[in-house]
Amino acid sequence: MPHFTTSDGLSLYYDDQGDGAPLVCLAGLTRNTTDFDYVLPYLTNNRLIRLDYRGRGQSEWGQWEDYTIPVEARDTLELLDHLGLKRAAILGTSRGGLIAMVLAATAKHRLTAVALNDIGPEIAPSGLETIKGYIGRNPSVKTHAEAAALMPSRITGFANVPATRWAEEAAKHYIATADGLKINYDPALAKSVAASGAQPAPDLWPLFDAMDGLPLALIRGANSDLLSRETAAEMRARRPDMIFAEVPDRGHIPFLDEPEARSALAQWSTQF
Repeated sequence: MPHFTTSDGLSLYYDDQGDGAPLVCLAGLTRNTTDFDYVLPYLTNNRLIRLDYRGRGQSEWGQWEDYTIPVEARDTLELLDHLGLKRAAILGTSRGGLIAMVLAATAKHRLTAVALNDIGPEIAPSGLETIKGYIGRNPSVKTHAEAAALMPSRITGFANVPATRWAEEAAKHYIATADGLKINYDPALAKSVAASGAQPAPDLWPLFDAMDGLPLALIRGANSDLLSRETAAEMRARRPDMIFAEVPDRGHIPFLDEPEARSALAQWSTQF
């Protein structure tokens, strides 16, 4: 399995497959490369590069103080350097979209385009509270089947999701052990989130505006509790050229294989 070593000595896992324009897929806060399994078959014209952040998935755990967006942005650039890529597009889900915006503000010359999955420069408080309620905690249930059965009631904003999809989600994000299910990321990530929440929220609109001139797409779950309709509307007003799709029956975050998401990404991917 491919890994590379960061400048501070951590071994990070990545997946690199396909041909065409390079597209780096960056997952959500507690998630990993498997976030993009569903959309992978629909992005066949790109070289798809997926990264497990430090402390997540198959990557090595580090100091919780380094589980931050600026450090993860640096790791992303170092992955590009490792692969010999001068530039790439980014498909950023939630946390990954925030990393993309930071890169647009600090290393725009390395980017060719950005697609944001249910994230913007303002984060709704209700969504943050939801994250704080589960981060760093192992599930109380003991099996993947039990976890999958609970997901429709625990994950808000989703409807018309087949049971097979929830089973896939449970298998991707929990590890079965003799003591029950475990999260597949460093529980200390919760400390980093708590520490960032203790600081005044920064104004992220300059980071969004830094993507000016880059092909841009936004996919929003119609029932998202993290990206409000008002924030999405302001993003569209600032970037009238931005490709936009709202996915019905989805909260935070769309799976990206929904027809609306696939159509938006297909249109976006022709621009870089």
